[in-house]
Amino acid sequence: MTQDDRPELRKKRLGRRAGRWLLKALADFQARQSLVGDRPVLDANLFPFLEPFECNWRAIRAEFDPILAERAQLPAFHEISPDQYRISQGDRWKVFILYGFGVPSPKNCARCPQTARLLEGVPGLQSAWFSILSPGYHIPRHRGVTKGVLRVHLGLKVPRQRQKCTMQVDDRTIVWEEGKCVVFDDFYYHEVWNNTDEQRVVLLFDFIRPMHLPGRALNRFLLWGVKQSAYFKDAQHNMQDWDQRLESAVTRAESMYDEPANN
Repeated sequence: MTQDDRPELRKKRLGRRAGRWLLKALADFQARQSLVGDRPVLDANLFPFLEPFECNWRAIRAEFDPILAERAQLPAFHEISPDQYRISQGDRWKVFILYGFGVPSPKNCARCPQTARLLEGVPGLQSAWFSILSPGYHIPRHRGVTKGVLRVHLGLKVPRQRQKCTMQVDDRTIVWEEGKCVVFDDFYYHEVWNNTDEQRVVLLFDFIRPMHLPGRALNRFLLWGVKQSAYFKDAQHNMQDWDQRLESAVTRAESMYDEPANN
């Protein structure tokens, strides 16, 4: 018997195959239930609740600029969600979390009150965070785990050489534009390049895909299951830990400015 023929390895291979089959079957069902079609990139005009984000993007950016100045204190993506270690390396992809699976971060939302108010108007909001990509960073090809949610990127800081900072979603190429929303289905494989010497910042958020009633019912069950998993609970714990670290760092910095000058 070769090493690859061991019973435990055969079980793992069968388990992976069954998992891939189940994901595909669920995705096919969700695609048929979709009220907005099944395309890699969708027309933002299909979602009227996005217009206020585009109208107020400068205010959103103004709220985030002081936080961006504290970039060194922000967590990398994999420090919040360790399962993302393959696509998030070092400190090249930083995040500032506002919502995780529908659960807000009160402290972070309080630092960005106008952004938080706009997010409250998103039907079925799941996750939301500011995503900061370092110059020269490449996010490898990957995809999400469900077609039950759609993802939005609102461009806030886009490098001047826009054509060198792109995202490929299936066969579509996205070039971000400041103040514009891009809506895509992250169950399609996608990949990101920032081949410039500037940071790229977007407000990223997920919302439940509009679907017929059977699709909505399945989605509620799947999202409930995610919230019971170690994946969600570990990320939630990490988010709370980083919130406290950031708050402590900001408090220390503010106290330094408040100290009277020596005579």
